[in-house]
Order: sequence, then C-alpha cells, then structure tokens
Amino acid sequence: MVIDLARGVALLAMALYHLTWDLGFLRLTPENAALSPLGRAAAHGIAGSFLVLVGLSLVLARGRKAGWWRPYLARLGRIALAAAAISLATVFLFPGAWIFFGILHCIAVSSVLALPALRAPLPVVGLAAGLVFAGPALAALAGSPPILDAPALSFLGLGATVPTTNDYVPVFPWFGFVLAGVGLGRLVLPRLAASRMGAWAPRGRVGRLAAFAGRHSLAVYLVHQPVLLGLLYGVAALTGPHPRAGEAQFLGEYRANCAEAGGSEASCRVAARCVLVRLRAEGLWRAGGDYTGEEQARAIALSRACFREAGGG
Repeated sequence: MVIDLARGVALLAMALYHLTWDLGFLRLTPENAALSPLGRAAAHGIAGSFLVLVGLSLVLARGRKAGWWRPYLARLGRIALAAAAISLATVFLFPGAWIFFGILHCIAVSSVLALPALRAPLPVVGLAAGLVFAGPALAALAGSPPILDAPALSFLGLGATVPTTNDYVPVFPWFGFVLAGVGLGRLVLPRLAASRMGAWAPRGRVGRLAAFAGRHSLAVYLVHQPVLLGLLYGVAALTGPHPRAGEAQFLGEYRANCAEAGGSEASCRVAARCVLVRLRAEGLWRAGGDYTGEEQARAIALSRACFREAGGG
C-alpha cells in the first residue's frame, strides 16, 4: 500500500507538470514554464521517481510468490503495447517531435534489463547503477563516436546530440534509477514488510484515491493527458491565447539576431522592447501567427526603425 501511495503521489506530480506543459503549448500562459530550467528539473525528478518505483516494484513482485513471472509478463506486455500506442499517436499529432523512446519505452526495456539485478550481489547492482548514470559523461569523454548518434541507437542516450522529441528517457542514464530502485528495494522492503509501516493503509479519502491511482498507474498515465488536452483545447477555443504569450521568446530571439547584426547588448535590449511595443500598437503582434506579405514588410520596417533609434546602426 505504501508503494501504491508513492505511485499516486508521483502521478499527481506528473499530471501537474503535464498541465503546465499543456497550458504553455496552447499559449494559455505567457510562456511555457514546463520548458524553463525549473520545469525541466521537475520533469527529471518526476521521471526519476517513477523509475525508482519500477525497481522497487520488481523487487516486491519477485518476493511475492513463485509464479511471479506470469503477472510480470502480463504487465510488461501492457506497458510495451501502451508505449507503441503512444509512439503511433504522436507520429500523427507531433510528426516533428514524436515520442520514440519516452518514459513507458524506458520502463519496458528497463524491466527486462533489471532482471539480473534482482539476484546479483548488491555491490554489483550499485556499481552497475553508477556506471549507467555516468554513461553519457563517459561517452562524452571518449569523444562520443558518431555511430552513437545514429537514429537506431538514439534509445541509448550516448550520442552527442539530443533528438527532437516530446519525451526522451533513454537507457543511459535513466536505467540507473531502476537499478537504484532494485538495490533500495532489496535493502528496505524486507524490513518494511516486517514493520508497522508495511501494514499501514491510508484512511482518508484523498489518500485512498491516491493509492487507487497508484495501483492503476498505467491506465491513469494513458488517460490523463488526452483528458487535459481535450479540456484545455476547449478553453483555448473560447479565450484565445494569453495576451503576453510568446513575448519572452520573441524578445530573446530578437536580441540574438540584433547581436548578430552588430548591435550592442544594451541597444539590442532597447530595440527588442521597442519592436514589441510598436507591433502591438500597429496590431501586428500575433505570437506564432502567420503574416501576409504586406504585414511582414511593415514589421520589418518597424524593426529597422527601432534598431536605428536604439543606436544599433
């Protein structure tokens, strides 16, 4: 029950992260906070917690009964099918960033790769986890051979470039979390089962709901994002994008282009703000929108005028 509750808490954190991403993707917030450094750190923490729980769950399943491999294979099959379904769906929804090796793909592969760790000596499991965590850094020190950037090997995560995809959880370093979970489970779960906490069950409605979600984590994972996107698409259709959506991205890109054109940092910052203000005044500000040829010409003229006035040339 404790493991189920932990999965439920991780699912809640994941749903909140996806809600943040969806709001930014649909331009219902000024910027996509999920893509900020803090947002990316949260995403990594949530993914890592899920993978540690995968390792713990493998240890728990292995210790339950002699025929543990039957439910193991059944669950592995469900996860693999779900991963394939997500890849297929995202090929159509996000063809430029479809998910070829996301969290479910990593869980499926890791659930097989981790089997020897269920019986290997614990120091060996710890060493293997450390090597997997260090894999990308070791590959970089070795010069990241070009073959590791081949699309067929992208699932390893050892290449020099990161593929364009909406969810990328490669074997290195993420399998290390599963191994860490296996090691932690082998150390802690026997003691937990013999303790009062091992028999603990949540009594409140929220706790029971979280534990229920944790027991059905795959179903919750598959359903929550389509539901969130469906609801938020409806909101976006009614409200339109946030008035300030895309501002920070525009200002950053303008400053970078201005610097390449020879402007100083100070003048480019002033020119960027000037352009944004004048685009709004002229009714030309549409974050991510298409422009006619005449509108593009007007926007370019405004940009050049702001650049000159800011002392850029």
